[in-house]
Amino acid sequence: MLLTAELQAWLRLSLVPGLGVRSQLHLLRALGEPERIFSAPRSAFKDLISPQLTDAVLSATVPSPVGIVELTQAWLLEPQHHLLTLNDALYPASLLSLPDPPIVLYAKGDLNLLKKPALSIVGSRNATPQGIEHAQQFATHLSNAGLCIVSGMASGIDAAAHRGGLAGRSSSIAVVGTGLDRIYPASNRELAHQLAAAGLLLSEFALGSPPLPMHFPQRNRIIAALGLGCLVVEAALGSGSLITAKQAVDLGREIFAIPGSIHSPQAKGCHALIKSGAKLVESGDDILSELCFGNDLFSVAVEPNKQAKQPLPEDEFWQALGWDPVDIETLILRTGLTNVALYEILLGFELEGKLASLPGGRYQRIGGGV
Repeated sequence: MLLTAELQAWLRLSLVPGLGVRSQLHLLRALGEPERIFSAPRSAFKDLISPQLTDAVLSATVPSPVGIVELTQAWLLEPQHHLLTLNDALYPASLLSLPDPPIVLYAKGDLNLLKKPALSIVGSRNATPQGIEHAQQFATHLSNAGLCIVSGMASGIDAAAHRGGLAGRSSSIAVVGTGLDRIYPASNRELAHQLAAAGLLLSEFALGSPPLPMHFPQRNRIIAALGLGCLVVEAALGSGSLITAKQAVDLGREIFAIPGSIHSPQAKGCHALIKSGAKLVESGDDILSELCFGNDLFSVAVEPNKQAKQPLPEDEFWQALGWDPVDIETLILRTGLTNVALYEILLGFELEGKLASLPGGRYQRIGGGV
């Protein structure tokens, strides 16, 4: 894969110092694709970002840190190494339900797994032997049923879920908190190699990025978004797994939890989720039944984004939107627009007061809608 001028522009935008994902998306919606952002006059940034961030964008003539272009280009020349942008046909549409989907994703392995329906499995790093067994058995059963298993490649439950997913027919995706040229934790080196060979590794972090503590809560939102639901196997109260489950709830995903002993600290988090409305599960079939898996709604992989129809007549857009709340993935399928083109239209109508953005990445027309 070659790092074209277009890809370099996306890479530059993702690496502007101090420019967070939400600000990156705001610029994309207002000004268009990155090459247009970098060629825009200073006046175009007024009321979009601060003067300091404007300076950072306009001075980002080459990605920082120095050498990242060369490093990324060399990495992309390796087999099964990819850089996906928000405007790429293979970018997972499920991430567009996030308020802050990453504008670039580094991928290593089989990109076809992004088209499969998936289930997220999370849990404690300090898992019990029973928890490890549950995670692996559930993951294998669900993988054989057609669900790709998504987790974070941490020790404990994550690693067991990946091994179970790889043992089944639908494999596994690991969303990591480092650059893909690093492996963390080191004890999962062999697992990382197996995932690269027969599954998929994903990261929003640039090559060379270390395992900073802030990276792991950030990557959890991707784990939550990729799955149709989220299974928590073991979790202590206040753990990162419960944060992932909360993110999944906010995105409208189904939450499942395996109960444990009332005396086990590792069961307290699962019990709290069940008390809050998560589905108690005793087998993988409980999950499949809840998701109605096997019906057309879930058994057909999401089609890649079609080439944008430019321009889309306004009446066609409102017809695609309808009157009920609708998520971004559905709008992409209905309109055939690329991610960036659709975001630009949505932002324009939102600013005009014709539609509103709702929790869970959904949109609905309001009084001014056609």
